[in-house]
Amino acid sequence: MAAPSDASPEELVLDLRGLEPPEPLLRVFAALDAAPDRPLRARFAREPFPLYPMLHAGGWTHRRLARCDGCVEILITRRV
Repeated sequence: MAAPSDASPEELVLDLRGLEPPEPLLRVFAALDAAPDRPLRARFAREPFPLYPMLHAGGWTHRRLARCDGCVEILITRRV
């Protein structure tokens, strides 16, 4: 769970590539439950489409971050 160089020090970072569904989503929500006030940067092997409506329903916002290596990175924060 090493932080990429562009992650801020207050962010939690999860590298979820290589995990089979539903494990990535379970780990995202476990991390959000454990530290709800910290931003979460999650890296996925592919676009996590089922995650987006779940985040919205739970009061979270997300921003997709550009990656040149083909994976998808999402920054998740509590909706203000």
